[in-house]
Amino acid sequence: MGKMRENIAVKREKAILVGALAKNTYADNLAELAALAESAGAIIVDKLQQKIIHIHPATYIGSGKAEMVRERAVKTGAEVIIFDNDLSPGQIRNLEEIIQVKVIDRSELILDIFASRAQTKQAQLQVELAQLEYTYPRLTRMWSHLDTLTGAAGGPAAGAVGAIGTRGTGEKQLEIDRRLVSNKITDLKKELVEIDKRKIREIETRRDMFQICLVGYTNAGKSTLLNALTGADAYVADRLFATLDTRTKQWALQGGQKVLLSDTVGFVRNLPHLLVASFKATLEEAVNADLLLHIVDVSSEDAERQAEDAKKVLKEIGCSKSKTLILLNKADIVRNAGQFEILQTIYPDAIPISAKTGFNLDLLKEKVLEIYSGGQVVLRITANAADGKIQNFIKANATVLNQEFGDNTFVVEIKLGKNRLMELERFKPEKIEQIGK
Repeated sequence: MGKMRENIAVKREKAILVGALAKNTYADNLAELAALAESAGAIIVDKLQQKIIHIHPATYIGSGKAEMVRERAVKTGAEVIIFDNDLSPGQIRNLEEIIQVKVIDRSELILDIFASRAQTKQAQLQVELAQLEYTYPRLTRMWSHLDTLTGAAGGPAAGAVGAIGTRGTGEKQLEIDRRLVSNKITDLKKELVEIDKRKIREIETRRDMFQICLVGYTNAGKSTLLNALTGADAYVADRLFATLDTRTKQWALQGGQKVLLSDTVGFVRNLPHLLVASFKATLEEAVNADLLLHIVDVSSEDAERQAEDAKKVLKEIGCSKSKTLILLNKADIVRNAGQFEILQTIYPDAIPISAKTGFNLDLLKEKVLEIYSGGQVVLRITANAADGKIQNFIKANATVLNQEFGDNTFVVEIKLGKNRLMELERFKPEKIEQIGK
């Protein structure tokens, strides 16, 4: 197995995709795995999907099917076999002995993609930690050169580019000293704890503003929507996990009200738990948000399942009860009208939008403003005419219906969101009267 993984030359590898489906499960055409593999740089030369009665403890798919994969690898010249399943260390070793080609599983592929995308120090540390924790139980012997481990291109960064499954922490030789790996994991966790503390403190400082977080399946259009709503210049690409780092921008709603809008790392089916744990601070934006905008790519044939998979990740990180608004994005390029109608039935309050063309973004703003306001009330405020703080608050957060100024006081009738009433009361005006809804 070690020899299979020593080659870390930078190249595009020919890959065979393998999916093993348990009996009575839905048919999966490996489309998502293909997108993941191509995103990692693979050239797909063959696909093999098999129904299995039970998982074979030694090879997952059984020795006979493993031999079939070997024959296809020889025929196609494949350099890597990518499984759409999570394999044990023993299963990977046994499969590589039979097939004589490097074998990686779904989690390792996703970790590899994250490694190639990580740009900031925080993201690189998060990916490196996830990779090491993935690697640790898969070690069979020991070696003492961990401090010289490099990414596939010879660089230490998690984002070093190379053959699939070898980026980031790398794997030049099989004998890795468990003690050194354990120490490295401990050091990374300590460093990330400090980063997490700073991140959480940063999030807490924003509590005086309404916080909205964009969540959803990877490549659903979150960054495009962030740009469209805030004028940001977030990186956008038609590929999975194009960005890993959270970006937060101010978003101006109608009436001068401003909220904070954050983009987060995209989700995917069976997102490795190690990554969810490592990206805890990054996902803290979603956990602490006042409102989640769950974006669903309705142009995808798997839109319904992707929406459910994203909801599972949200539940895993503690957001299952958060206030959520579903957005059916890419409504301008719907390929399956029947599926679109089903989604609208499942999510009757969802808003069809197009982040790219701007379709229905005004409607989205109105709905967000309604949620942000918590419903509106009409108030008559009496305050000192010299109190500029109250006047500035009203100007920024309310709709003025009528106002009168006297020598020492001013009386103003306003329409204000219920959620802002407590904030108004902090300014201690002389009198607040509710005169309507």
